[in-house]
Parts: sequence; C-alpha cells; structure tokens
Amino acid sequence: MDRIFIIAEAGVNHNGNLETARKLIDAAAAAGADAVKFQTFKTENLVSRNAGKAAYQMETTDAEESQFDMLKKLELTPDMHRELISYCREKNIMFLSTPFDLDSLHYLVECGLGIIKIPSGEITNYPLLKEAAKSGRRIILSSGMSTLDEVSEAVAVLRENGGADITVLHCNTEYPTPFSDVNLRAMQTIKEGIGISVGYSDHTPGIEAAVAAAALGAEVIEKHFTLDRNMAGPDHKASLEPDELAEMVRAVRHIEQALGSGKKEPSASEKKNMSVARKSIVAKCGIKAGDIFTEENLTAKRPGTGLSPMLWDQVIGQKAKRDFAADEMIEL
Repeated sequence: MDRIFIIAEAGVNHNGNLETARKLIDAAAAAGADAVKFQTFKTENLVSRNAGKAAYQMETTDAEESQFDMLKKLELTPDMHRELISYCREKNIMFLSTPFDLDSLHYLVECGLGIIKIPSGEITNYPLLKEAAKSGRRIILSSGMSTLDEVSEAVAVLRENGGADITVLHCNTEYPTPFSDVNLRAMQTIKEGIGISVGYSDHTPGIEAAVAAAALGAEVIEKHFTLDRNMAGPDHKASLEPDELAEMVRAVRHIEQALGSGKKEPSASEKKNMSVARKSIVAKCGIKAGDIFTEENLTAKRPGTGLSPMLWDQVIGQKAKRDFAADEMIEL
C-alpha cells in the first residue's frame, strides 16, 4: 500500500440542492480527500412506498414522513450528476457515487466511473453484485450489518463474475456508531479470513476510529461529512464538518507516513544522534600503562564515538598500552 485512499462521503448531505453539492465538493477538495462520494438511486427502485425509516432517521427528519418521501427529495438527477462530475474535474478530485439499484449502477458505468462503491445494505443483493463485477470496475464493498460468511459469499459472487480489484470496508451502520460497537479488529479478520484488501467506513463521532483504522492497515478510509451538522436531513448529525474532515485527512496522512517500511534500522533523521546518545568504554579513573583493564577502572559514558560497550568482555583483562586519564576513551 503506497497511499491510503480517502473518500469524503457527501452522501445525501446536499439535501437535493446542486449548489450545496458543489460546496461539499469544494470542502472535500480543500481537505485533501482523494474522492468525494454521493449516492445515486431512483427512489421507486430502492424502497417501497410504505417502508419505515431507521431509528436515527426518525430522530433527524420528520417522523411522519415516509422513507420514500424522504429519499425522493434527496435524489440527484442525471443533469445534476453531469454537473457534479464536471465540477469534480475542475477541482481535481475524483467523483464517486454509490448505486442502490441496477439502473443507477448502469448509469454510473455509462458516466465513466472507474470505481463502483457498493453500500452495506446491498451486500446480499446478488443481482447488483453480479452486475457490478461484470462492469470490470474496481469494487469497494461496505460490510456493515454482515457476518464474515456473508462478506465471503458476496466477495465470491464478485470474483465469479469477473471482479478482480476488490476492497472490503469494515463498517457499522448505526449513525453515529458507539465506539464500543466499532470492532476495528474485524477489519483484520476480513483481510486474513478472505485474503482481500480491506478498509474502513466510519460512522463514529470524531476522527479517532478512522485514524486507528489507518494504523491497523486500512487501504481505504471513508467518512461522512457535511457543511453544517445542524442542517436538516438524515445524515448530517453523524458527519464531520469541513475543518474536522481536513483534520482527519491530515492525521491519516501522518499515520500513513509513520507506518513506514517495517524494516528495523536507524532512520535518516536519527543517525546524527547515535554518537550523542550512545556510550563508549572510558577510563573510570587514571590508568597507567601496563595496568590491566578491570570492572573497577572502566565504565561506559557518552559520547558513542569510541569503543562500544558491547565489546566490554573483550576489553576486560587486557593490558593498557599507555596511560589513560579519567573519562578518556579506551583504545586497544
């Protein structure tokens, strides 16, 4: 892994407004994210008219409103998609969107997207998985609400239908996710159990879990963000604001650098400190030529420019060939 792929998840936080969506792209680009992701769906293909809302949606939107009516207001039209794709090019950030139905998947492929992001709720949607794999695009699959067996089955469907470049994101779909339910080690379980690239889609408050996931080897980090958590809409309260998103990106990039190659050796920046911090064998007191070096007349002190104390046993018992003053480095 050379670079963690950071997805700023705008989702439906545009509230159906093109100008708000543009501002979200501005914020994601300014934060340094690699991609900004929206959601593509036809409400009629996604949800039945009498479907209820999730508990968190009931708390953040009109409780009397159906899920169908809520989502219908959050659709992005084809014209809006084209506008946003073009605007992302101007801002030098990748446009991504999550398809929630087959028509939307085919549309995003037609738009030329190189990555298909499959949401957690579609991990058991065989037809969508199959078509996504057949598209030949890179697949990023969120795995919220699923067992390891279900993740394995979904990955098998993708692979059987031509999916070769697949990353599975560990995820919890409670908004916001309690830290006690994050279970970041499951990301490593997925990697080891299925033999696949992994990442993390984060719905916790703050940035700690995302940064920890980077330290644990996530190759993709996805995080919801908004212009203002106080805006009306289902996902704003579980999202970062622009300055927090920028802080998360900086922290992930720092962790990315800090992980290093894994080879244990002195770094370029610390080599200059070796002679200062390490020690040499020196005379503990005055030593005359012909004296025997002993535990009583030798010690180890800084700097480390002389004989290493690791040679201690080879020096003890030898005869001094000249006089040494106290603190003088021993020479053989």
